[in-house]
Amino acid sequence: MLTRFEKNIAGFAKKNGLFCSGDKILLAVSGGADSIALLHTMQALKAEGLFEGDFVCAHINHQLRGAEADADEEFVIEEAQRLNVPTETRWIDVRGFARENKLSIETAARQLRLKSLLDIAKAKTLNCIATGHQKNDNAETILQRLSRGTGFRGLGGIWPKRVFAENIRFIRPLLCVSRDEILRYLNKQNLKWRVDHTNYQCTYRRNFIRHRLMPALQQEYKNSIVEQLFRLSQSAKRFHDLVCEVTEKAWPKLAECYGDKIKFDLEIFSSQPEPVKIELVRKGLTMLGSKERNLTQQHYEKILRLAKQNVSGKKLELPLGFTAWHEYGTLIFENPERKSPTAEHINEPVRLKVPGKTRFGNCVIDATVFETNGAGIEKFRTEKNKSAERFDFDKLKFPLVIRSRKAGDRFQPLGLAGEKKIGKFVTAAKIPQHLRQKMFVIADSEKIIWLWPVRISEKAKITSETQRILQLQILPAEP
Repeated sequence: MLTRFEKNIAGFAKKNGLFCSGDKILLAVSGGADSIALLHTMQALKAEGLFEGDFVCAHINHQLRGAEADADEEFVIEEAQRLNVPTETRWIDVRGFARENKLSIETAARQLRLKSLLDIAKAKTLNCIATGHQKNDNAETILQRLSRGTGFRGLGGIWPKRVFAENIRFIRPLLCVSRDEILRYLNKQNLKWRVDHTNYQCTYRRNFIRHRLMPALQQEYKNSIVEQLFRLSQSAKRFHDLVCEVTEKAWPKLAECYGDKIKFDLEIFSSQPEPVKIELVRKGLTMLGSKERNLTQQHYEKILRLAKQNVSGKKLELPLGFTAWHEYGTLIFENPERKSPTAEHINEPVRLKVPGKTRFGNCVIDATVFETNGAGIEKFRTEKNKSAERFDFDKLKFPLVIRSRKAGDRFQPLGLAGEKKIGKFVTAAKIPQHLRQKMFVIADSEKIIWLWPVRISEKAKITSETQRILQLQILPAEP
């Protein structure tokens, strides 16, 4: 029979959809109180039939405390064996990694621990990783983010679930309980746990917040600071969900993706509420490969100020070499490490799969064919996102190829009466230099149908007579 503590966690997991049918979960178990509570609670939920999947215990030895760290590892292995739970262990060189990459011990440990857990999950074909984060961790995270600058997203604290690489979910079943509740549960169950003495060293920022700042704040308030910050995080999450809904609707109308760059239509961007603007910027930068952890509220504020300025070419430097600038009514973000295909990168034409997906350099061309079924043609002209174009399928002479520009290339740009040399067209149209360097063409056996990302051909446009439509969408390929 479940204890009240275990029922609380079961209800929280159900409310937040943490467990799915057939889940195979990796439990991150350090040996500390939180992770031991997680291990035993998951075992109890499985015994009661509230969790039907399998789980494996994982222990990461950070090699920071010598014999103590080795004793933690032995303790976790023995505890898992007592419960008949399979165990995987990994050793990581935190100090060496921190030194080589000029990182703090905290940051290096977090990065290596995350990578190790993901590696184990992939190797064991596990689709979910559970950690022992609880309400106090959530409160400390919010205070830490406030100290460096954050917005409503950061105020959401630790999320009950997040999806990482290759659709592996991270879940936090204990987020509904406090550290005191965990200790009471362990004591009532006569369970032992390991204590890491470095958790009391206030030279680490997280420990300073835990042992100095939190107690000082609590002295000033009658109600629990941990509970107040938990309620704040829940409100922030609900607001964030609403903002995300609006963002997803706005994204196809204003964003264009070019592999190493994402462009926003400033007219549409400027009409959005500020929280939506910030979420659009976050989505764009993270799609390019930026890390959320490196973006503070100050960065978002600078980007919004840049968007308001009518000064083309002015660049804003962002963490890790990312840049943002304003040009010809667009707001552009760039990842210097991710390059779009150019003539220097790709020499041979690539035949398009229609329908299907085709890789070309750092882009993927997604081809879809559909019938108009008598629908008004304006519907198909307007209901598409900015990374896609649509063509009259029956005007095309297959096969289609994608290739770099060649000297002497000509095409009939949409809206013009005759053909033009591409070089003269882009000059007359005042196409920015950064786009000229990345242009390529998609052609059928007779003509160029799309000078990407600038203009489609008049000869391939859809009309009121169109019966079948070919949609081509250009997306950044996964690195």
